[in-house]
Amino acid sequence: LQELLDLMVKEEEGLKERLLNSIAMHRKDVDTLCRELQLDPLQAEEESTLLQQEKCLRTHAEALFKEKEDRRRELNTLQEQDRDLCDTLCTTPFCIDSNAVPSLEELDCYRNHLASLTAEKERRREAFVNTKRQIILCMEELDHTPDTSFEQDVVCKDEAAFCLSTDNIAALRDLLQQLEGQRSLNEALCVELRSRILVLWERLQVPADEREAFAVH
Repeated sequence: LQELLDLMVKEEEGLKERLLNSIAMHRKDVDTLCRELQLDPLQAEEESTLLQQEKCLRTHAEALFKEKEDRRRELNTLQEQDRDLCDTLCTTPFCIDSNAVPSLEELDCYRNHLASLTAEKERRREAFVNTKRQIILCMEELDHTPDTSFEQDVVCKDEAAFCLSTDNIAALRDLLQQLEGQRSLNEALCVELRSRILVLWERLQVPADEREAFAVH
């Protein structure tokens, strides 16, 4: 009986030692994860049993590790979206440490930044599409063939390939103004030439049927 009791005590002491080691290990993991996640440290429940403490710390460590992975995964997703938007808008990426675990505030700030960039992209895309439409109409009226690389990029059917930088949007407006200015000059010249033709028709007494035949132009 004494040998059996000694064996039971030895087993219980072994279990206690394993629990204490597990508690120390999980406590270390929890403290490290709390620092990485910028959370308040976990307060130990002094009145609970060793078994309860071990289970609580192990469960908490697993939850914190999952949150760490979720934050890293979301950061990677946000950075992919950021790279795509920066390529389109020709802007610099959001400043954040890729090696550290982002805080909830940093992730929220990143989301707001990307939402702002997305809205700006849509605004510039709409401005590009409208300006491009007017440019093409002006070129058709002027019988103008795109001769520069920028003009060719503008009239290209692949609109997604056009970089929506602030410089490009400004250059787009400048191009439209140039074409509209040339159209205005041509229209003024046409008015002047028509007036001279009318005067010459009157002087030369050109028949009405000849005038009507020319009027289609």
